[in-house]
Amino acid sequence: MIMAYQPLEELLPKASMSVYRLVRLASMRATELATTGVKLVPAPADQKLATTALDEIRAGRVVEKGGDIFTDYKEGRIKKHGKS
Repeated sequence: MIMAYQPLEELLPKASMSVYRLVRLASMRATELATTGVKLVPAPADQKLATTALDEIRAGRVVEKGGDIFTDYKEGRIKKHGKS
């Protein structure tokens, strides 16, 4: 298996330049991937969920707005995660 390279210069702007927010966003998305199995970007089956989550963030398919996490699903719906 090849180690995936995740460029921080592309990922940090997606999380308001905060490593903490980036880790939180990727963690929540990886947990969701483990539950649903719905991938928003093409990824090999043996790729780690955290890597897939970071790929989705880099592609702009998973975003954070005001402390909430929004995921763009294939069905075109927007699902809100986080605070109620």
